[in-house]
Amino acid sequence: MFRLWGKEFHNNHLLKDIVICDDDPSRNRTRKVFKALEEICVAFDLSVPIWLDSTVKDFQRHSKCRFTSDCFIEHIDFDFLEIQVIEED
Repeated sequence: MFRLWGKEFHNNHLLKDIVICDDDPSRNRTRKVFKALEEICVAFDLSVPIWLDSTVKDFQRHSKCRFTSDCFIEHIDFDFLEIQVIEED
């Protein structure tokens, strides 16, 4: 089971959160992350953020990263979207 936790923050307060589960063995970790991020964005009514180099490095190093306003094409009403892997196969 793969689980990704998505959290939306504003002024250091948690506004929304969701956990996406994926137990499809045919997908690799990268595809599971992208699919879960897409599902989080649909649930939060957001555009899918752009992965900047710093975001990729943070995620590779810590299995956790933050998408700030620089990562979104549209204006966002919160400070950042954070994703974190909480369980892997």
